[in-house]
Amino acid sequence: MVGALLLGAPGSVFAAVENAVLAGGCFWCLESDLEKLPGVLSVESGYSGGSVAKPTYRQVTSETTGHQEVVEVRFDPAKISYPRLLQSYWRNVDPLDGGGQFCDRGDSYRPVIFTNSEGQAQAARASRAAAARELGVPEAKLKVEIKPLKKFWPAEGYHQNYAKNNSLRYRFYRFSCGRDRRLDQVWGSKARSGAAWSTPAKR
Repeated sequence: MVGALLLGAPGSVFAAVENAVLAGGCFWCLESDLEKLPGVLSVESGYSGGSVAKPTYRQVTSETTGHQEVVEVRFDPAKISYPRLLQSYWRNVDPLDGGGQFCDRGDSYRPVIFTNSEGQAQAARASRAAAARELGVPEAKLKVEIKPLKKFWPAEGYHQNYAKNNSLRYRFYRFSCGRDRRLDQVWGSKARSGAAWSTPAKR
């Protein structure tokens, strides 16, 4: 009976889950920040954007493969939309820095939104425009790249759930890297939030 029900309504069981792949510096931090959002089902650290199959952490951080550290976010669009997820993503990165993120420098730490459909690409472009308006800067000042997703490669097991499994080391790293201090400088009271976009008041 259960099998018949599943066969009779295949879309109702599995179609609700969507994926987003986002790069924003250290994947430990982005994983920890985004997995707290209501509607997010899971976040996995990994690599994307490069030319080498099944890259290792050592290869990626050597800055020779073209990959960025990323997270793959599985989410329920009935509880959190892709545009709303992107609002939280932007408020957890420094979009003015294209040379890395915070204390982590190099191509593997660049901020990138990897899109898996034209709908995601349109939403990503709209979010970039909204972020620029909120910050009061031209879009050209924003260094977050938007590009099609080719492949997501999961990172090694010891990178997964790092903030939970290594809480003391993680908190020390995050503080030492200055991530939250810089987010506060860029985004003010909306740092690390998914609040609706705002437009700065005219002077």
